[in-house]
Amino acid sequence: MHNRLTPRDILDHLVKFPTVSRDTNLPLIDWVEGYLSEHGVASHRHVKSDDPMKAGLFAHVGPEVEGGVVLSGHTDVVPTDGQPWTTDPFTVTERAGKLYGRGTTDMKGFDALAIWTLVEAHHRGVTRPLQIALSYDEEIGCTGAPPLIDAMQGVVPKADTVIVGEPTMLKAVTGHKGSVTYNIHVHGYEVHSSVLHTGVSAIMYGAKLIEWANRMNAESAVATPAPVAAMFDPPYTNVHVGEIHGGTAHNITAKDCELVMGIRVVPGETVEAWDAKLRAAVAEVEAQMQAVRPETWIEVTPNSDLPPFKSDDAGSAETLVRQLTGDNGKQYVSYGTEASHFQNAGYSVVVCGPGDIAVAHQPDEYITVDQFTKGQAFMERLLEHLAS
Repeated sequence: MHNRLTPRDILDHLVKFPTVSRDTNLPLIDWVEGYLSEHGVASHRHVKSDDPMKAGLFAHVGPEVEGGVVLSGHTDVVPTDGQPWTTDPFTVTERAGKLYGRGTTDMKGFDALAIWTLVEAHHRGVTRPLQIALSYDEEIGCTGAPPLIDAMQGVVPKADTVIVGEPTMLKAVTGHKGSVTYNIHVHGYEVHSSVLHTGVSAIMYGAKLIEWANRMNAESAVATPAPVAAMFDPPYTNVHVGEIHGGTAHNITAKDCELVMGIRVVPGETVEAWDAKLRAAVAEVEAQMQAVRPETWIEVTPNSDLPPFKSDDAGSAETLVRQLTGDNGKQYVSYGTEASHFQNAGYSVVVCGPGDIAVAHQPDEYITVDQFTKGQAFMERLLEHLAS
C-alpha cells in the first residue's frame, strides 16, 4: 500500500510548485493526480480552453450518489516579485510556530488538508460522498471556477454542499462582495497644448471617469446602507482606479489614456446594474469628446466578473460548518472568492478555511501551526460526519 502523506507533507509538496497565476500550474496538477491515483482515487482534469498550460482538477469518493460535499480550493498564488522575503517563498519553513511560504495561507494550506481528507475518506469509507475541486486563475478574477464547475456536471454526481477554504480563521463566512474589473482605453486626439481646445486630451477626459468614481463613492458613503450592506466594511459598493497610463509629452494633448477600474458590489446590488451606471458615465464623457473631435472614443473591456455571494441562513453548507466549528457568528467579508460562482450554479456554499487573510499576498506569508492543526481537526470532524 502506498504511503499516506500527512497534511504537512502534502503542504510541503504543494508550496514547492511556483504556481503564480501568470505561469503554468500543470506540475502541481500532475502531482495531485498521481498521488490520488496511487491511493485508488480517480480524478478528472479540466484544461483551460485558451491556455493548455493551466488546468483544474476534481475527484469524487464514496457512494456514486448526489448530495455530497465539495472541498473547493484554488491552486494559483500571487507573485513574490519585489517582496522582501526572509525565507525561500517556495519552500515551507517552520519558525516560531509559523509555516512560512507563498500560498501557505492563500490557500495551499486548505488544499493540502482537502487532499488529505479525500484520501482518508476513500480509505476509511463514507456514507455520504466527498469531492474536491481545485481551480486555476482565482487570483486574477476567479475566472477558472465557472468552467471547472461546468466540467464537473454529469461527470461526478452533483453535490449539494460546498466549503470554499479561503482563510477565515475557520469561521463561517456567508457573504462577500462581488466585483467587476474593466480596462478602459480613452482614445483622444493629439494637438499642441497651446491649442488644447482643438484637440481631445485622453488623460483629461479619462480624469472625468475617475471623478465619476470619486462621486459614486462619496454619494454611497453618506447614504443609509441597506441591512445586508451594513454588514460590510465599507457598507457600500466602492469604485476604484488602481492603474493609469497615458500621454506622450507635457505639451501634447494625450492621444491615449488607459486605466483599470474595479467595482466591488455589495449583495443586494448587481454587477449588471453597476455596469450600466459605468457605461452611462462613459457615454456622457465620450459625447463631450466627440463634440470636439468626432473620431475620438472610449473603449471599455471587462476582464473579470464575480457576482456577490449572498447569505443563505437555511443552507446545508452553513448548517454543516456551524455544526463542525461551533461558530454561530455572522461573518461577511469585502474580498471575493469562488463561492458566488458555486452558489450561482445551484450549490449551497460557505467560505471557511484555516489562516488569516491579513497575511495573504504579503512577503513572508505564513499559516500558524495552530491554525493548520485546527484545520486538520475540522477535517476529522467532517470525516466523522460523512461516515455517520
